[in-house]
Amino acid sequence: MIKLRPALESDQPDIEALLHKALGPDRQTKTAYKFRDGVPPVAELGRVALVDGQLRGTISYWPVRFRKLGAQKTVPVLLLGPLAVDPDHRGEGVGIELMVKTLEVARQLGHRLVILVGDLEYYERVGFHRDGTAKLRLPGPVDQDRVLMINLQGEDFGTLDGKLESIRDELEHGT
Repeated sequence: MIKLRPALESDQPDIEALLHKALGPDRQTKTAYKFRDGVPPVAELGRVALVDGQLRGTISYWPVRFRKLGAQKTVPVLLLGPLAVDPDHRGEGVGIELMVKTLEVARQLGHRLVILVGDLEYYERVGFHRDGTAKLRLPGPVDQDRVLMINLQGEDFGTLDGKLESIRDELEHGT
């Protein structure tokens, strides 16, 4: 049976070991990690999955912002990831359970839009799609077909013609 609970600071060594095992040592070179540098994850959404009392999955979300092409204002967005499941427990529903529960919490907290870079075939099971993401730019190389989104509040965002930005400068300068 899968049991989810909030990720704790004391879980960090086990989470890091799981991320290394599930995603590999080069995971931090990926474009999505550029948003995480110097920015804490959204604590209310971080979860771990326990199977028989052992940590077998983890999920995190990071605050980012979307800036429409030519616009001054930005829209707060969540970046999902990493989502990792112990390779020995893949196919048991751990990742889907983590997403279903945390996306519902994100919706209840008023978050509007979640973006991720991943395989459509997997993430569409919980509602992610690539409609409207073809013009969304990220800071670094990314396969545009893997940029996915889910709208949590039923708003029509149309085509996301613009870029995702880190909130690191806001944190550093207190803006």
